[in-house]
Amino acid sequence: MDECFGKNFIRNGELVSSDLFDNSLVYEGDSVYEVIRMFDGCPVFFNDHIERLENSVSHIRKRMIAGNDILRHDILTLAGSEKIHEVNLKIVFNYKDNSSDYLVYFTEPVYPAAEQYTNGVHGILFHAERKDPASKVINHKLRSDIYHKLILEGAYEALLVDHKKYITEGSRSNIFFIKDNVLYTAPDAMILSGITRKYILEICAGEGIEMIFTCIKADRISEYESVFMSGTSPMVLPFRSIDGTRFNVALPLIARLRELYIAKAKESIKQFRVSNAY
Repeated sequence: MDECFGKNFIRNGELVSSDLFDNSLVYEGDSVYEVIRMFDGCPVFFNDHIERLENSVSHIRKRMIAGNDILRHDILTLAGSEKIHEVNLKIVFNYKDNSSDYLVYFTEPVYPAAEQYTNGVHGILFHAERKDPASKVINHKLRSDIYHKLILEGAYEALLVDHKKYITEGSRSNIFFIKDNVLYTAPDAMILSGITRKYILEICAGEGIEMIFTCIKADRISEYESVFMSGTSPMVLPFRSIDGTRFNVALPLIARLRELYIAKAKESIKQFRVSNAY
C-alpha cells in the first residue's frame, strides 16, 4: 500500500500525480525524513523541522538535496493543489548509489480521537534500539515489526526498551513519566528529540515545572502516576495502560501541557503566514 495520500506529490520540485508514486522511492537506498503537521495549508513548526532535517542529513554525511526556500515553495505548491484542512506532510531525501531524489507528499492523517485524549491509549513495551537515535532515518524492518506487534496487542504505541532494560522513547514519539508533578524524560543524547518534545520542555521551563532527564527502567513503570507521549500526530496524549500497568489519565498537568502546546503550534502557523506574505 502506498503511503502517499491525496492526488499529487512533489518529486524533485515537480508536481506529479500520486498515481506515479512508488514506495521504492522511499524504502530503497537510504532515506532521511521529516513528518510535519499541516493545518489550513500551513506547516506547523516549519523551521524546526527543516533544521532537524539538515542535522539528520549532516549526521549521515550526505548533502541537502533541497534547501529551506525550495521546500517552502514545494509545500505551498502541494497544499495549493488540493484543499485538505488537516493532514501530515512527509519530506523524504532518498540516497542511492548513483542518484538522489527528494519527495514531498501527504500521508493519510491518523490523529487520536477526542475520547483517546480523555480516556488515554494502550501502550506496549518493545525491546529494540535505534541504530542511530540522533538521525531520523527510515528503518523499514523495525517499523514493520512494531506495526505488526501493535496490531496484535491492540495498542496505539510501543515504548522502546534498550539492552539495559531502560525505556528510551516511543516508536514514533517521545515519552514522559510523571510523579508528584515532576516530569521524567530520557536525556537528549539517547533519543531522537522530537519537535513537540522541544516545545513541551520549553513550556515546562516557562511554567516552572521540574524536569529530570533520565531513562526509566521498564520494570519500574508502576512507580509513576501518569505517562504521556508527545509527537506530531498525538501532540500530548496520555497512556491509560502500558502492558498490564494502569495510569492516571486525568492529571490536570497533562491537559495543561496540551493546551499550551496547541497555542505554540498556532503561533508558528501565524508566523509562517506572515513570512510568506512578503
